[in-house]
Amino acid sequence: MNSSPTSAALRPPQHTFRTVFPVLALCWLAVFFDGMDVNIYGAVMPHMLDDPGLGLTPATAGTIGSWTTFGMLIGALTAGNLTDWLGRRLLLVASVTLFSVGSAICAVAGGIGLFGAGRFVSGLGLGGLMPLCLAMVMEFAPPRRAALTTGLLMTSYHFGGMAATGLGLSLAPAAGWRWVFWAGVLPAVIAVPLLLKLLPESPGVLLARGEREKADTVADRYGLDRPTSVAAPAAGAAGRLAAVRALFHPRSRWATPLLWLASFSGLLLVYGVSTWLPQMMRASGYGLNSSVSFLMVINAGGIVGLLIAGRTADRFGAVRVSAIWFVLTAAGALLLKSHLPLGVTYVVVAVTGVWLFSAQVMVYAATNTVYRDSERAAGLGWVTGIGRTGAVVGPWLIGHLATNGNQSWGFTTFALAGLVGAIAISLVPLAQRIGRSGAPAPAPVAVATVGAGTAES
Repeated sequence: MNSSPTSAALRPPQHTFRTVFPVLALCWLAVFFDGMDVNIYGAVMPHMLDDPGLGLTPATAGTIGSWTTFGMLIGALTAGNLTDWLGRRLLLVASVTLFSVGSAICAVAGGIGLFGAGRFVSGLGLGGLMPLCLAMVMEFAPPRRAALTTGLLMTSYHFGGMAATGLGLSLAPAAGWRWVFWAGVLPAVIAVPLLLKLLPESPGVLLARGEREKADTVADRYGLDRPTSVAAPAAGAAGRLAAVRALFHPRSRWATPLLWLASFSGLLLVYGVSTWLPQMMRASGYGLNSSVSFLMVINAGGIVGLLIAGRTADRFGAVRVSAIWFVLTAAGALLLKSHLPLGVTYVVVAVTGVWLFSAQVMVYAATNTVYRDSERAAGLGWVTGIGRTGAVVGPWLIGHLATNGNQSWGFTTFALAGLVGAIAISLVPLAQRIGRSGAPAPAPVAVATVGAGTAES
C-alpha cells in the first residue's frame, strides 16, 4: 500500500550524510575499537617477546596471530548467518562484548595457552563486527556515495590502530604490556551502551523478519527509501542458503571467486603488517621505539588513503582504484625490504599505508557493483569471511619466516600479495561481462507495489 500524506510529510526531504550521521558515527566508534584491538598485539609484541615469564617466541607469536584471525573467520561467517534471527544491532553489541572479554583474558593470562585463547575469543568478535558495520553503512549511505562512506567508516580502524600504538609506546614500557590489554576492555564500557541505546536496526532485516511497520519507521527517520521484498535479505536457514547460491548466479559466478581472492590478498597484507611490522622493522636494525612507531605511521597513512580512495572511487570506480592501490602497495613493500635512512623509511611507511589499507576497503566497495541489494549482506559476509583465510595465513607465514631468520622475505611476501590482489580485482569487470553474456534471458516479471515503493518480483 502507498504511504499516507502524513507519514510522507514527516520524512526528511533528502537522503544526505546529515540524516544518516548517527549510524555512521556509531559504526565508526565500533570499528575504532576493532582497529585498536587488532593492532594492540603488534604494538606490544616486542615487549612480550622480551618477557621471559611468558615464554613467547617468534613462531608461537605468529601462531597466536593466526588464532586471532581464525576466530575472525568463524565470527564473520557466523554473524552473517545469524543476522536475520538476532538482527545486526544485537550482533554488533555481541561482537564488541566478545573482543573486550578476549582482551581481559589476555591481560590476566599467565601462559601462552590462555593468552592464545583470549586472542581467539577476541577474533570471534572482531570477525563479526566488520561485515556488519560495512553492511549497515552501505545500506544507510546516500546514493552514489557508498565508496566514500565506506572509506570514512574505515578511517576509524586506523585511528584505533594509532591509539593502540600510542598505548604500546607509552603504557607498555611504564606499566607493562598487560595494561595495554586492560585498555582493550574499554569498548564494552563505552561502545556497548551507546549501540544499545542509539543504533537503529537495519530496515531490510526488519522487513525480512516480518516487521514491516518498524522497517518503514526506521527508513522514514533516516531518509531512506522504504525497503521492498527485493532489498530485504531472505529469512531463515533456507533463505541464508538461497543467498549464498545467489552469489553464484550466472551474472556473478565468476566475479565472486575473484573478489574472494582479492580479499584474501588484501587481508593477508592488512593483518600480516598489523601483527608483524614493528618486529620486522626491529629485526631490520631499527630501534624498539622507532619500530613500534612505524605502526602508528602506517595507520596514519591509512587514514589519508581512505579519504583519497573514497572520493576517487566514487568518480572512477572502486575496482580501478583498488587495482592501482594494490600495485602501489607492492612497490612500497619492496622498498621497505631495503634498510633506508630512518627519515626516508618513515616516509615510505606512511605512503605505503596510504595504498595498503584502502586497497582492501575498495574490494568491499566493489561488491556494491556486483551484488543486488538482497545479496549485499551475504556477499560482504563471504568476501570478508573467505578473505579472513588470508588474515590467518599472513601472521602465521611471517612468523614462520621470522623463526628461520628470513624476516626480509616478509616484505617480498607482501609485494606478491599486492600483485595477486591487483590482478584479481582488475578481472572483476571482465568476469561480470562474461557472466552477463552467458546468463539466460530473464523471464517476464510481475511488478508488485510494496510499502512506499515498487519492486520487481
